[in-house]
Amino acid sequence: MSVAIDHTGPWTVADVLALPEDRTTRYELLGESLVMSPAPGIRHQRASLRLAMILHAAAQAAEAPVEVLEAINVILPSGLVVPDLVVTDAGATAEDGVSVDADGVQLVAELVSPGNRTVDRKFKPMLYAEAAIPYFWRLEFDPDPMLVVYELEGGRYMERTTALAGATTRLDAPFPVAIDPAGLSRQ
Repeated sequence: MSVAIDHTGPWTVADVLALPEDRTTRYELLGESLVMSPAPGIRHQRASLRLAMILHAAAQAAEAPVEVLEAINVILPSGLVVPDLVVTDAGATAEDGVSVDADGVQLVAELVSPGNRTVDRKFKPMLYAEAAIPYFWRLEFDPDPMLVVYELEGGRYMERTTALAGATTRLDAPFPVAIDPAGLSRQ
């Protein structure tokens, strides 16, 4: 169910977190502006779940003290965003809240959606870098799935590798993981 929103003036993190839950819309706060986007489609959700499962298994194998979460609110210095995937320090999720602070986040991943290409490719990475989140991954679907891996260096994300469909790519950070993007979104 969509919600009609009656609000005057700039938005705050508290305002956004006070909105009623709505599974058809994602709410994000960029600066003082509320940004709404439709819930992701099936291909997106399938790939998100599978990538989360791969990351979870790899973190457990490495005994990394982290938690892998899908679509959780992350509070940044400049607002509130909902990355598709988040790897947090285990302590950052000790309380059963509705958000985590960026300083407890090790990795964010965005799965590029048709309606959010510019935001996922350009705007959100700038916000994540500004919040000093060490790793950013971007999964592209077309023409074939590929995962672009970035690491924060000097306040900017530097591309480290691109995992192409059909080949297993081994990554070392934030913990060892092997990924072939080919099977992430296939039914």
